[in-house]
Amino acid sequence: MEEVGIYRVSGVATDIQALKAAFDANNKDVSVMMSEMDVNAIAGTLKLYFRELPEPLFTDELYPNFAGGIALSDSVAKESCMLNLLLSLPEPNLVTFLFLLDHLKRVAENESINKMSLHNLATVFGPTLLRPSEKDSKIPTNPTQPITMSDSWSLEVMSQVQVLLYFLQLETIPTPDSKRQSILFSTE
Repeated sequence: MEEVGIYRVSGVATDIQALKAAFDANNKDVSVMMSEMDVNAIAGTLKLYFRELPEPLFTDELYPNFAGGIALSDSVAKESCMLNLLLSLPEPNLVTFLFLLDHLKRVAENESINKMSLHNLATVFGPTLLRPSEKDSKIPTNPTQPITMSDSWSLEVMSQVQVLLYFLQLETIPTPDSKRQSILFSTE
């Protein structure tokens, strides 16, 4: 939590790949490996995990809605839209995100030491947790004001960062406790 640049500074690629391979193999010695590795390799492995998910945590289907919701100018409508969208995530995605959100907020509490503000964390994780599907990754252009591919990509990244930053800045996220508890403590 106190490592300067945690999640922003890259870990050693071979360490990240070794940890990934150990997790993929369900190796029982992963915790021992992690205790011997640099924190940036562990952080890099977590980012890699989210980046390599077959579908992003915020789902291909909901991505355009999150991008639209964050663009709303009315703060009450925005909050209602964003929270409803969040609660419409599949339960495993929602619970995973809530755990990650809590963790990232704890990282930001050490900003004076680690230099990782909520905005820095949103910049690192936003494009990993939210990304358009391949078919939806182009923003429609207005023929009188063409948007280049670079501009389109920049707008998408800005939107992804803004969505995550929005949730990071919320004091609390009202989630149905019964829904959250059923997943966290399920015996199935």
